[in-house]
Amino acid sequence: MRLILASASPRRRDLLGQIGVVPDAIDPADIDETPRKAELPAVYAARVAAEKGALVAGRHEGALILSGDTVVAAGRRILPKTEEEGEARAWLDLLSGRRHRVFSAITLIDDKGAARHRLSTSIVTFKRLERGEIDAYIASDEWRGKAGGYAIQGRAAGLIRAIQGSHSAIMGLPLYETRVLLKAASYPLD
Repeated sequence: MRLILASASPRRRDLLGQIGVVPDAIDPADIDETPRKAELPAVYAARVAAEKGALVAGRHEGALILSGDTVVAAGRRILPKTEEEGEARAWLDLLSGRRHRVFSAITLIDDKGAARHRLSTSIVTFKRLERGEIDAYIASDEWRGKAGGYAIQGRAAGLIRAIQGSHSAIMGLPLYETRVLLKAASYPLD
């Protein structure tokens, strides 16, 4: 049974390795990830994960396709992957001293084309960030390409007061939900 990971994220590959899964191939989906008007963050994450899976499934008939999407949300606002320093500072200022949600959606399409979906919701609480802490984090360049402008698996971990939910989901792949879907599709685990 071939497993195709529909993501180029090295974090997702590493996370799969934590549960003993090595994908047979990596085939990232290149889709338009623009949120729809008034689309809620959880709905957006689930839609994007499903669309990525469907696109890649069309290229690998008979294989299992695993796709995902992780969204950082402040209220109803989706905080995108950050590429500009000013945007990263704005997100860190916004998240400073408050709770926000991280939605991590996955889709598994089985060898017969049936899709199963799961959504993990976690709550992350940053400490009140001092200007020097933000400056140091920005200087690390760790925020680049990260939703919400931070990576919980790196230096930002020391700035996070609490999490409720799945640490792996916040990193980009909810391992419990992934394992459940793989087992349901008879993928050999353990």
